[in-house]
Amino acid sequence: MDLGTLTRDMLHRGPDEQCGFEHEDVVLHHHRLAILDIAGGKQPMHFEHLTLIFNGQIYNHLDLRRKYDLQCSTNSDTETILHLYAKLGVDFLSDLDGMFAFALLDKKEQRIFIARDRAGKKPLYYYQKDKTFLFSSELNALRSQLELEIADIHIQQFVRMGYFYKSSTPYKHITELEAGSYGIFDLRTSRFEVKKWWSVHSFFLQRSNDSFETALERIDQMLHQAVSQRVSSSDLEVGAFLSGGIDSGIITAIAQSYNSDLKTFTVSFAGEYDESSLAQLVANRYGTQHHTIPISFDNLEADIEKILFNYGEPFFDSSAIPSYYVSKEAKKHLTVILNGDGGDEVFGGYRRYVPFSKYDFFSSSPLTRKLAAGLHKLLPPPHSKKSKYNFGYRLVDLARKDGLDTYLSATVDSFDGYEQYLVSEPGYLDKVRSDFQAVNASGLSGLQKIMNLDFDNILPGDLLVKMDIATMAHSLEGRSPMLAKSLLEYVPTLPDRYKVNGQQTKHILRTLAEKYLPAELIHQPKRGFEIPLKNWVDNQLKNIIGDYILSPNAYCRNYVRPGFIEDLVNNKISVGKEKRAKMIWTLFSLEVWYKNCFLRS
Repeated sequence: MDLGTLTRDMLHRGPDEQCGFEHEDVVLHHHRLAILDIAGGKQPMHFEHLTLIFNGQIYNHLDLRRKYDLQCSTNSDTETILHLYAKLGVDFLSDLDGMFAFALLDKKEQRIFIARDRAGKKPLYYYQKDKTFLFSSELNALRSQLELEIADIHIQQFVRMGYFYKSSTPYKHITELEAGSYGIFDLRTSRFEVKKWWSVHSFFLQRSNDSFETALERIDQMLHQAVSQRVSSSDLEVGAFLSGGIDSGIITAIAQSYNSDLKTFTVSFAGEYDESSLAQLVANRYGTQHHTIPISFDNLEADIEKILFNYGEPFFDSSAIPSYYVSKEAKKHLTVILNGDGGDEVFGGYRRYVPFSKYDFFSSSPLTRKLAAGLHKLLPPPHSKKSKYNFGYRLVDLARKDGLDTYLSATVDSFDGYEQYLVSEPGYLDKVRSDFQAVNASGLSGLQKIMNLDFDNILPGDLLVKMDIATMAHSLEGRSPMLAKSLLEYVPTLPDRYKVNGQQTKHILRTLAEKYLPAELIHQPKRGFEIPLKNWVDNQLKNIIGDYILSPNAYCRNYVRPGFIEDLVNNKISVGKEKRAKMIWTLFSLEVWYKNCFLRS
């Protein structure tokens, strides 16, 4: 292992301290971003026959010390993990409330134990081939250590879906440990076994009898506890992102009660996607030290390759760009930031959830699909993402689909309806389809199914990846109170009507927002760091995109039919402007990864 190269690739994740440990054929190396117990939390950390390297934060670790009478010598949650494992074995994971990815060397049992948190907040990738086993928080670090081959079938999935599915990565022999999973590598036999230790699906299968008022009160208490722990579990100042929506607004409101000098951050840019004025309303109400970060995107062409390179894989979600810029600015002021990630998946915040709360589109009858297909042929494609026509058009599109195709159409729909232009091998979605069918046959309602699928797929495969890389690229730690253990194991058990009520998404959270937020925000549609993608592909980034994907030797041409890229760029394919921009961006992000991560590493 080249430790110099490793430190070069991982320094942004741990600029404060870099330390290693060797035992026989095992090498552990840790890059620390010091936040809690700065003096006593040095890693790798040892206890008896155990050695641990750990990325993340366990917010209830002091409670667990009391619960299990653990005798620790530091205030570090790293030490708590060591003592818990020594006392309980792998079963201690169910007690943890936090975000984590860690590797623990057990010299007595001759094994390496790796684990990841419930939602997949913290990443963990591993390479296994023959007797070699390597792991890291980022793909670029593994790429620099190894000669790797591309996994074509996973790239095919990415182009179709817009993200890497669960354990998939762009490389052969490199796997992402799934959220809520752990793995044990036997040092004697080189056998590696992965098990699921937590799943949101089991909680969707449960039914709470709490009244709306009781549930509202419990959620309020849970959020206060989650925010309080995420503010107090730091020896450094903690701030908050504000996007203009209720998720980050409620987090900010509660956080201010635990930090009266709270700093908040949002982005501002010209056009329909600017929501900085809404964020300012919350900042004014709570008197936060608010920072509005104006982004002109004038330097985007110079920055875009660097931003996408950080991900180490083709990354489709263009909201990574404002996330990068707001993280860069926030780091100038602090090292720990709260966000509203997970609020939509946990409480039912997406507009697509409204129709699924009325009708299970995953179980449409053949007659419904036939009628919808006929109507769909008569409708022209929409050009505006936020229009009512686009919403209606997508409903008709959903109704004509069946099974997995319905889910893909409802979510990241970039190539949906244009699959004929893709080059892929038969069965490339078989694993995705099998997992979908298991959820579809589980007896959940239509709303529960799509929320379950989004939590398992898009949250860890896209949204949490986006924020982890955007923040850690600047040595900034993001914390997500909406993904607290208590909420993840309670809110899924609540009735659908608490989440989507009529046309209102996130009903119970919006009701709670009446206690904390200005009225102007409460009934706004979903907010986030959105961007004007269709303008970018035809203006600010037109030249660099063309240089990448219009090249006759472009790698992305392996995954689309001949002539498709030229026809798409030159508007010779009948497609809505938003969808066209998504398809171009998918191919561009693939090409940037191939040339900057795969070829140059």
